[in-house]
Amino acid sequence: MSAVLVVAHAERSEALSASKGLVDWLSDEGHAVEMGRSEAVAIGRSDLIAAEPIRTALDLAVSVGGDGTMLRSFDLVAAAGVPVLGVNVGHLGYLTEFEPAELIDVVASALAGSLGISERMMVAATVCRASGAEPDDPDEGAVWTGLNEVVLEKRDTGHTVRLEVRLDGDMFATYAADGIIVSTPTGSTAYSLSAGGAVVAPTHSSLQVTPVAPHMLFDRSLLLGADTEIGIRVISERPALAAVDGRSATMLQTGDELVVTRAACTARFVTAGGDSFHRVLKHKFGLKDR
Repeated sequence: MSAVLVVAHAERSEALSASKGLVDWLSDEGHAVEMGRSEAVAIGRSDLIAAEPIRTALDLAVSVGGDGTMLRSFDLVAAAGVPVLGVNVGHLGYLTEFEPAELIDVVASALAGSLGISERMMVAATVCRASGAEPDDPDEGAVWTGLNEVVLEKRDTGHTVRLEVRLDGDMFATYAADGIIVSTPTGSTAYSLSAGGAVVAPTHSSLQVTPVAPHMLFDRSLLLGADTEIGIRVISERPALAAVDGRSATMLQTGDELVVTRAACTARFVTAGGDSFHRVLKHKFGLKDR
């Protein structure tokens, strides 16, 4: 018997329908199943609601949705080393490898150990307050981890924020911009790409620093070693918001610093080892031969 977490997009009927079929099959096969509250209620299986936080004794997590559902799945289980199998019922589905029609077959193969595991680096962020650690600061000691990116961006519409960037403790540059993205190779095709960053093969080890709408001559993205420590300090009077994979993390005031590094954990993708990265890239972005 295996323990499986099913994470579904609770607002997409196709995701819920596919998840219900999978849950019924897993239960019939004698496997233990857990789900998040919203999707369990949506398919009428409140008995499957997982405890908070998600238990670590899981053999597999199945993400049924789009890229956002995949990010949520890794947020739940990556620290415990649980592999995630992604099924695409979203639009682009860049992070998902499998389709709903093959859901039960691929889950059966994954539980039987017949599919491979691809490991990708993740990113971590902590905050250092200019005023020093406060005993009642809820962010004191907090570490946020993400698969795609950490972003520090302006809070106020119509204004830029000034951010000082240090690399391994050495001053690099001061940016006047809408924000700064630190992305993993996997995240290079997400927010970083829309801000002009390069596309990086997802199994590469590196961190990419990309300014968002910089008001300065130097507007290039930096591709750095995976073990680089990136410090981003707010030096304007306006605050900045930190977000990880689209989730709000904390607000930084003048003098506060966000420290971004490689995460201690990795994201473990279940894969059939099919198409190469450049073929997937070509397909997902609709690139045509001439």
